[in-house]
Amino acid sequence: MYRFSRAIYREIASEIVEDPHAEGQVNHGRVLRACESAIERLATDRHYFARPARTLFHDVRSYFPMSAQARVLRVIELYLACADEFLRTQPQNGFDLNGNPLQCRASTRKGTPCQRMPLAHNGYCPSHQHLAETEDVERPLAA
Repeated sequence: MYRFSRAIYREIASEIVEDPHAEGQVNHGRVLRACESAIERLATDRHYFARPARTLFHDVRSYFPMSAQARVLRVIELYLACADEFLRTQPQNGFDLNGNPLQCRASTRKGTPCQRMPLAHNGYCPSHQHLAETEDVERPLAA
């Protein structure tokens, strides 16, 4: 998954403005870490990461001049869309990309996470399918 974050970084690295008072390339490291954390969160927490491009751009925009920010946003949107498409096409054999077993997104009545295997299309187990149905109804109302 880091190939996407590295690709974003390579595309926008030439535009990064360094602090003249800092030693080394501090801002370059910050931008790279922000790209990597956004891609990692997209891979592990897709259902709760509504706008990854907007979040990443908000995290890194202060390291770029105003004249480059539109290009940086386009690059981030393009590569995160590619990463999202790649993640959608990956088979889920009961494990996430890090090798951890998949779990249902719901909580039990006791407040502990549900341990059952989720269905691929929505992340909920068969017992918690009703939560996926209400989730689809709430989105248009919030918009």
